[in-house]
Amino acid sequence: MGNFIPTAKTGTAIQAAIDEAYAAGGGRVVLEPGIYPSGTIYLKSNVELHIPAGSKIQGFDTPDKYDDISDPQLVNIAPEGSRKVLLAALHAENIAVTGQGEIDGQGPKFYDTNVPAGTVFAKPPHPRPRMVQFFDCRNVKLEDVSFTDSPGWTFYLLNCEDVHVHRIRVTGCQQMINNDGLDIISCKRVSVSDSFFRTGDDCLIVRAVRKFPDDHAVCEDVTITNCVLDSWCQGIRIGCPSDDTIRRCTFSNITFKGRGNGINIDNPVRYLSKKWNDTGFMDLRELVFTNFVIETDRFPVRIYAENGVKLKYIGNMTFSNFRIKSKQPILLQGNPETMIEKIRFSEITLETPGSQAVRSEYVRQLDLNQIELFSEGKEK
Repeated sequence: MGNFIPTAKTGTAIQAAIDEAYAAGGGRVVLEPGIYPSGTIYLKSNVELHIPAGSKIQGFDTPDKYDDISDPQLVNIAPEGSRKVLLAALHAENIAVTGQGEIDGQGPKFYDTNVPAGTVFAKPPHPRPRMVQFFDCRNVKLEDVSFTDSPGWTFYLLNCEDVHVHRIRVTGCQQMINNDGLDIISCKRVSVSDSFFRTGDDCLIVRAVRKFPDDHAVCEDVTITNCVLDSWCQGIRIGCPSDDTIRRCTFSNITFKGRGNGINIDNPVRYLSKKWNDTGFMDLRELVFTNFVIETDRFPVRIYAENGVKLKYIGNMTFSNFRIKSKQPILLQGNPETMIEKIRFSEITLETPGSQAVRSEYVRQLDLNQIELFSEGKEK
């Protein structure tokens, strides 16, 4: 499989090179140094898009320049009401985006940025494109590239398997909303390592989204390690109450510093799917978190099920070797219909202004071992 060079510095020329490589049975599309203005690009099976240092794909700054991604299986799936994408792949296998270059979404240009310093931009009325959306793809590699200022979610990986993410850098203006870093949705066998995420919204998201009321969705065997996170919202968000099964996920060697919660497993009534009249559905278990450094103005770990949300199961989680500085304690809040079960915390050092290290209600089998609390500089 050979190299294919776009004939011009445009997204249209990149697409032509991808199509040529695909028709040849596969190959490597290699960009030359320079800026490539672009609307939607479709990556296809057995094609690697290589963006070397000095090369940049720059998304157009108006939504009408992007395609609305269409697929019969995505009829109920359109986050933030948008189907627009800069880099898309559907039902593809053996695809890759590599190199030390950049994809720039020009996100702030989609907003009214005339707001006071330090406040978020108002959500615009027009649809904003996501930067990368891969649906039903197999053997995916994302390596070394910088992804800058996505107008919407930076990565939307849905129903993908065998995904390898390594040494990427995701940065977004933190005044933008809904500019998630990496959304891992109903995927299997995903590894993420040695990467940096700075976003206004959640950095890392793991969910199992049902496409239809009777659909079965599973997100499993996700491993995330050696990452640095900075968010105004959450460092790691896991699940929503209308999700299905999330299991066997491991997070290790993570540093989080930001305004938002460190780890947030949030199940409020407002997140229930109104079109399906859900009271709750999610089955969440077998999660391991180890070797974390968290500094936040909010909760370092928050597991929450609001009254009125009845989940199948939420529990069997281990948190070990955490070094925390936060304004709030660890929060474990179930409800009479949803008990949080089998939670273990060990080797936790927490510095907080309050007098509690862990606040819990409706929790069964909570194991606390070697918890050190430093309140206003005094060990408790």
